[in-house]
Order: sequence, then C-alpha cells, then structure tokens
Amino acid sequence: MNVFLSYILLGLSLAAPIGPINAAQIDRGIKNGFMHAWFIGVGAILADGLYMLIVYIGVIQFLEMDFMKTFLWSFGSFVLLYTGVESLISAGKLNLQDHRNKEPLYKSFFSGFFMSVSNPLTILFWLGIYGSILAKTAASYETTELLFYSSAIFIGLLLWDIMMAGISSSFRKYLTSGLLVSISFLSGFSLIGFGIYFGVQAVKLLLQ
Repeated sequence: MNVFLSYILLGLSLAAPIGPINAAQIDRGIKNGFMHAWFIGVGAILADGLYMLIVYIGVIQFLEMDFMKTFLWSFGSFVLLYTGVESLISAGKLNLQDHRNKEPLYKSFFSGFFMSVSNPLTILFWLGIYGSILAKTAASYETTELLFYSSAIFIGLLLWDIMMAGISSSFRKYLTSGLLVSISFLSGFSLIGFGIYFGVQAVKLLLQ
C-alpha cells in the first residue's frame, strides 16, 4: 500500500508544474466553471495514458524521429497559439453572469487532449519518468502489479485535475468583471508564450 500511495504522489507531482494545461484549466474554470476545467484535464490525462502505453509497448523510437519531433513541436505551437489567441479575443466579451457553460464540454476535452498529445515535452517526460519506473518496477513485480501501480499514477493525475478544476471555478465567485478579464488576458498570453516556444523549437529542428 505504501508503494501504491507513493505512485499516487508521483502522479500528483507530475501534474503540478505550471504549464499550458494548468493555464488552460484556470482560464476555462474561471470562464465556464468546474466541468469545463475538469474536461481540459481529462483530455490531457487521456494523452498521458496514450504516451504511457507507447512507452509500455516499446515503440517510442518512432516518436524520437526528427520528422515526428518537428511535426509535434509545430502542431503543438499551432494548438497553443490558437487557444491563446481565442482566449484573448473572448476576454473582452466576458460577462460574469452570461458566460458560464456556453462552450460545449467536448471542446474543452479536445483542447486538453491536443495540447498534451502535441507536446514533445510530454513524450520526453513520460519516456524519462515512466520509462525508468517501468524498468525498475518490471524487475521487481509481475505484469498485473505493474499495471496496478501504473493506475496509481493516473489516480494522482486525476486528483490534481479535480483540485485545479475546483480551485479555478471557485475563483469566479470572488472576481469582478475587470479582474476576470485581466486573468483571461494573462492566461491567453501565457498560452501564446508556450506556443511561441514550441514554434522556435520546431524551427531549430528544421534548421539542423
């Protein structure tokens, strides 16, 4: 049980660093409430699960090809820039009374999924973290136990997702319209900043 709890804590610590997903969750939770922020995280967790599976079945070499890295950096840049610009455009139209729940939940889900699945840092993250865990755990435990402990990482990710959704949606109760717009602008610029960084990495790979 101690090992299981340690993997839950690992999942929490993997999700905690501030990045585009957390920025998008804050933005969506403030604008549209808990469920929209939660679905951003659920989409990201599904992408994490996809990469965990890829590491598990050992086809990570395909994603390490320069062509795939360039494609992912470029696609990730597009997704982040689009989401960031959309956030800036909608920021000026925000209304504390009218805006909640106007966006369909599936849009939040796919935003989180595409932001995470197109992030090469996610691949490197899971290759480094989960790959090393896989090697260590496989040496000590059977396949069923390996899957059991891998599920603990997902529980940690899901707990962080729920916590972020709860915090961001509860912020709305204490915000004025002006502060809501300011936070939305800040979130949008943050996503654009990540998008520019991804674009620079794609150009660097193309010029190599």
